[in-house]
Amino acid sequence: MRHFGHLAPEVRQRLFHQEPCEFDTGSPARVLSAALGATLYSPATRPRLADDIVKQAGLGVVSMVLCLEDSIDDADVVAGEENLVRQFADLAGREGTELPLLFVRVRTPEQIPDLVQRLGASVRLLSGFVLPKFTEERGIPFLEALASAEAASGHRLFAMPVLESPELLYRESRVESLEGIARAVDKYRDRVLALRLGVTDFCSSYGLRRAPDMTAYDVHVVASVISDVVNLLGRADGTGFTVTGPVWEYFRVPERMFKPMLRTSPFLEGQAVELREKLIEHAMDGLLREISLDQANGLLGKTCIHPSHVLPVHALSVVSHEEFGDAADILRPERGGGGVLRSAYTNKMNEVKPHRAWAERTMLRAEVFGVAREDVSFVDLLAAGIPG
Repeated sequence: MRHFGHLAPEVRQRLFHQEPCEFDTGSPARVLSAALGATLYSPATRPRLADDIVKQAGLGVVSMVLCLEDSIDDADVVAGEENLVRQFADLAGREGTELPLLFVRVRTPEQIPDLVQRLGASVRLLSGFVLPKFTEERGIPFLEALASAEAASGHRLFAMPVLESPELLYRESRVESLEGIARAVDKYRDRVLALRLGVTDFCSSYGLRRAPDMTAYDVHVVASVISDVVNLLGRADGTGFTVTGPVWEYFRVPERMFKPMLRTSPFLEGQAVELREKLIEHAMDGLLREISLDQANGLLGKTCIHPSHVLPVHALSVVSHEEFGDAADILRPERGGGGVLRSAYTNKMNEVKPHRAWAERTMLRAEVFGVAREDVSFVDLLAAGIPG
């Protein structure tokens, strides 16, 4: 699979200076963690789940979570497990069908080995498990169960802990909780693919819900915990993990209180004005703003609960030609001693040593999401990906 692989080769050639790389479930963890992109959640109870997965893969989705936790009723868990086993068997029989990376969000540690055993040969389609309400105390049993299931099945399985517990949010327990989480994920570093932020749960602790005119970063109690998570768990010194962006809850805006957040200037040519209006109508301007803030705050990828959110996440994850040029200049072997140089675009300073970690991270993003041609913007990428 590859990002934008659903586009025709000639379209990709027109859009990309460097096309996104191909990857699969066996690719290195560093590649998969960066390539998760817009991770689409779906209830595990959907009766045509296998068809839904194939359809979304054909529309550009590269990672999905099949949920047995908050998205389904407590009474439906057993039926959801049975449905998962059936749907995986269905998918396993569709030889040659390209599938996204598939993860299952469980409720208890015991579900992990049980589901792996019940999936049988179709476990080869499973990339891992999403672990809810992760803390050191609650998380270690999940990670131990995953390690045991991996050993029993002989199939590599990754974990994606969700950071969403009140202990992490509350000021008096945050540092202790973060340090415990850091110990737990470091112990199982080889199995932790990414850390996911459960901002909806954070908001619920205070009876809050951000409006479509707001981003997670406008809710200060939420922004503070995102900052602290990245501070301790997202460092670029080799100790950090990929931290993914929070979910965007909205599909349409029934009534807008504030002016649109989507600037007019990138949309002034051709049919782009119509595209801008469509994005605003569907509450996408807030989503685009939040994705940009995710990236500015060190997050990569995003939890998504609606297929319409996938393309904006991927379009804004593509490395611009300017970013790529700066990163390549900084990482030239002859620059190993440091120094300062002017950007090839002559609009900024590139300081080799302080900007090296940014450049390395940018090059990894360029590998998995590609590099846009010099005259291609995120608007072009959005427009090319929208079905005609």
